[in-house]
Amino acid sequence: MKQYQLVATAASGIEALTGNELRDMGYEVQVENGKVFFKGSTEDIIKTNLWLRTGDRIKIVFGSFTAKTFDELFEKTKALPWEDLLPMDAAFPVSGKSHKSTLYSVPDCQAIVKKAIVDRLSSFYHRRARLPETGAEYPIEVAILKDQVSITVDTSGSSLFKRGYRTEKGGAPMKENMAASLVKLTNWTPDKPFYDPTCGSGTIVIEAALIGLNIAPGVQRGFISEDWNIFEEKEWDKYRNEAKLAADYSKELDILGTDIDGRMIEIAKRNAEKAGVEDFITFKQMQLSDFHTDKEYGVIVSNPPYGERMDDQDYVENLYKQMGEVFRPMETWSKYVITSDLLFEEFYGQRATKKRKLYNGRLRTDYFQFWGKRPPRKNK
Repeated sequence: MKQYQLVATAASGIEALTGNELRDMGYEVQVENGKVFFKGSTEDIIKTNLWLRTGDRIKIVFGSFTAKTFDELFEKTKALPWEDLLPMDAAFPVSGKSHKSTLYSVPDCQAIVKKAIVDRLSSFYHRRARLPETGAEYPIEVAILKDQVSITVDTSGSSLFKRGYRTEKGGAPMKENMAASLVKLTNWTPDKPFYDPTCGSGTIVIEAALIGLNIAPGVQRGFISEDWNIFEEKEWDKYRNEAKLAADYSKELDILGTDIDGRMIEIAKRNAEKAGVEDFITFKQMQLSDFHTDKEYGVIVSNPPYGERMDDQDYVENLYKQMGEVFRPMETWSKYVITSDLLFEEFYGQRATKKRKLYNGRLRTDYFQFWGKRPPRKNK
């Protein structure tokens, strides 16, 4: 079975989680900034697209080389075996980026790569006329960093964060793969209570439920490479059906999402229903200050408002103070809050056990972690 050099792209600060996911799936990985490299077959392209929770895309690394002139870029691109991947009617748009490189004009680099591929395919398929480009789409990217060229082909299409369940969202939505990352960075296991006090459209609690029930995050959506001829007939159907059968709906989950905005609670319920997890999450319209529980050893994850606008600042500071007043006494619970406000600990009233720098979109944030007491060890 043919092996491809593959790369899973991820947000800055998340790549280690993506690497761990792929290791758990049985791959040997190499983690770099925003990327995780691994090798795999068409089967692995399908499985990683269906199952990867924290990554952005799965790409085939089709060529890597050094180029300092346009002639070099053309000839080395043309030398790659494009006919092994692209059929005669393939549509192959070329995007690009260049950083700290001799070839800094991105439009020129894109045009040269496109022309090199056209020349190669025209020769191979004995085409004198223009290639039709009426078939399946193969998105190609040329990325140049310090004169090192990487040419990749995207197998995912829409980013993997687009699970297919979020039909409605709030004013500052969090991407699904970031929400899954926040859950994975906690000590939560499906036998523990899980609570999001600022749940908005429900993304964090829905991702927790998907993890708890072992539901493949990509099982409801399509992928651009499903129409490629490198896959065997029904190969995608086979692994999508296997993923559906892997879900365990017999589990009992204790997941609660609350928000002060009743409209957002209704949106969250609809999104949970679309994700197929509405029976495993309780949603309530509630002020954070009204929360109380007798349960122990639970996990709280919150993506509260950040106070980016001046007129929100007083509200946000009071919210952070409320969090401290409500959550600090819950000594057996672990609490995790993501915010761009570096003064969060001051308003919360406690120093975090640990902080982790993350990027929520393009916004630099900190993930403040307050670890709760561990349960007593059971006597053997």
